[in-house]
Amino acid sequence: MDNKLSKDAYGGVDGKDYVPYVSSGSKSGGNVAVLIIGIFLAALFAASTAYSGMKSGLTVAAGIPGSIIGSAFIAAFAKHKGILAKNLVQGMSSGGESVASGIIFVLPAILLIGSKVTFLEGFVVGVAGVLFGIGVAALVHNYLMIEEHGKLMYPESMAISETLVASEGAGDSMKYMGIGFGIGGIITVITSSFLNVANNVISYVNESFYKWKLEVEVSPLLLGIGFIVGIEVSVAMFAGSILSNFGIMPLIGYFSNLGRDGVTVWNNPSVAINAMQVKNIAGSYVKYIGAGMMLSGGLIGAIKLIPTIISSIKETMNAKASNGAGSSSVGNMILLGGIVVAFIGGFVVSGGNILMAITASILSLFLSLLFVIVSGRLTGTIGTSNLPVSGMTIASIVVVTLLFVAMGWKNPANNKSLLLFGTFMVTAISVGGGYAQSQKVTFIVGGDKNEMQKYFAISGIVGVIVVIGTILLLSSKLAMTGDNVPFALPQANLMATLTDGIMSGKLPWVMIIVGAVMGVVLFLLKLPVMTVAIGFYLPIATTSIILIGALVRAFIEKTSKTEIEKEVKVSNGISLSSGLVAGGSILGLVGIILQVTGVIKGSGPSGFGASNGMAFLILVGLVIATIIPIMNSKVKNVKK
Repeated sequence: MDNKLSKDAYGGVDGKDYVPYVSSGSKSGGNVAVLIIGIFLAALFAASTAYSGMKSGLTVAAGIPGSIIGSAFIAAFAKHKGILAKNLVQGMSSGGESVASGIIFVLPAILLIGSKVTFLEGFVVGVAGVLFGIGVAALVHNYLMIEEHGKLMYPESMAISETLVASEGAGDSMKYMGIGFGIGGIITVITSSFLNVANNVISYVNESFYKWKLEVEVSPLLLGIGFIVGIEVSVAMFAGSILSNFGIMPLIGYFSNLGRDGVTVWNNPSVAINAMQVKNIAGSYVKYIGAGMMLSGGLIGAIKLIPTIISSIKETMNAKASNGAGSSSVGNMILLGGIVVAFIGGFVVSGGNILMAITASILSLFLSLLFVIVSGRLTGTIGTSNLPVSGMTIASIVVVTLLFVAMGWKNPANNKSLLLFGTFMVTAISVGGGYAQSQKVTFIVGGDKNEMQKYFAISGIVGVIVVIGTILLLSSKLAMTGDNVPFALPQANLMATLTDGIMSGKLPWVMIIVGAVMGVVLFLLKLPVMTVAIGFYLPIATTSIILIGALVRAFIEKTSKTEIEKEVKVSNGISLSSGLVAGGSILGLVGIILQVTGVIKGSGPSGFGASNGMAFLILVGLVIATIIPIMNSKVKNVKK
């Protein structure tokens, strides 16, 4: 068995013709020891993600850290199960983290509006979201994993796969992954995500007549993702960022300067319209245009996938192949369970309002269906680390809130019910992306998708229990307001503002509609709506470093003298990029945990360490350290 993924893992062949890493023998990697290890890691990543995410607004995808940590546990307690067991463990780690990354975006908003949430309410909507997210994503498994093989790159899935394969033995892949891990680890340790001794964001903000912002976050993880996804996707995303930061933002800034005195920002009365800074324009207006783009892009993408959904359902119903029949049975049970629990949850959270329970449940299920499919597809483009879950959740909650307003359900108790329906939707969306990412790894390494479904569902339910428990444990601190609050809760604050704004009639609908129209225009021009919308919605600091990673790959390809040489360098570059992602993910996660638990304290970088110059030097060092090992790749490393 070769300890390196074949080039076919990245495309070049039809998905149905791809030969996985484990191509013979048993496809099962599970036993009691593997399940216990997976449950432990699911709980660990769920708790750490919930705590750190509510504290700082940051979450770290658990697939790669889970695969590496899980590999150590598997080697100690279930060595004979090998790479297939490691795959299940990384999937369960991702399951716990995906649940946390979704729930913390919405559920704490209930506390922020002055209401309380019980464990039963949180548990039932969370479990419904987990089961429904997995069930819907399973419906389009063949399309996302097989038909789109090589077209949807699933960058983080490939990084996880490389990590798993490299863990099986030595070789060039392990060598380049080790180099990448070292580079990513060192930079992550010295920058703000860990020790906070050096600035890692190059920032230029103009607050004068023409307001704009250009930033680059020097992140090994994001640069590695850019190398993996390539130039086409990266440029489309960056184009969205250029539009938002150098087109829409200056335009809003120009007209806001003409505003009369006494008029304030719609969601921030302390800021006058004619005195808005770039951060005010971005947070109160541009982001909502991005939400509108996400709304139209999501709906357009989902509508285009309706034929695929129908064909997938037909295949499930027919169950022609015996292997497919087993998988379809599990997928059907999980999906049916999600629907049933969702309706039960609808009645639990509606306070006895039967009409609300039925109508809101149906609408929430429909929106979740659309965006889970979009989530699975977007994961194939940018991975779960940069999945715009909050954008899709905003779009979904806006639609459900309109139903509540139309029906006259506008009091605080109704707002609580609305946010619980939102918790179901965000959980389904987040889990759908994490599940798709884990199933792509299963497809690449050769595991049993049916087995992954079961283990991922278990980890998701464990994640719900842990996250709801964590939120309830911290509820008194989460509900605090004013200055110096212990938990920032940026996403939950946004959701609370959004629902209250719509119910009170104070939401800037013009921004949402403008974004939706822009999405339609992109579609009519045959441009990638969701990819551009992602770039529009995400900070330019994120899309710019992804673009730099793609440019590094383009440079490698252009300077290669032969196709064989290019193949060697790109392959080793992807391995090195996987190491960058691994190093950035693992040490970034450790850093956040140490920061929010108070183990690491400090006033942050100062002097030159806090300057753009320091960040620029780190960027140059990152790029050079990435390019040199790849350029030194030898052609003899290619198998013939």
